[in-house]
Amino acid sequence: MIERIETSARMSKIVKHNGVAYLCGQVGDGATVAEQTRDCLSRVDALLEKAGSSREKMLQAIIWLADMEDLPR
Repeated sequence: MIERIETSARMSKIVKHNGVAYLCGQVGDGATVAEQTRDCLSRVDALLEKAGSSREKMLQAIIWLADMEDLPR
């Protein structure tokens, strides 16, 4: 069974299927990468809570950087 949560005309923010929650892409707000990361993770936490889950149960996360210079060395 497929369950859609926070559905709009265009998409669902969460789709659950066979006990797995799939989240739509999240973009963090902020002036720095650190601020954007904190905001994005906060959004992910809120969506996972609505799905009845948490980050401890995540299977995969894909992170895209606009500029590789933002990656600490």
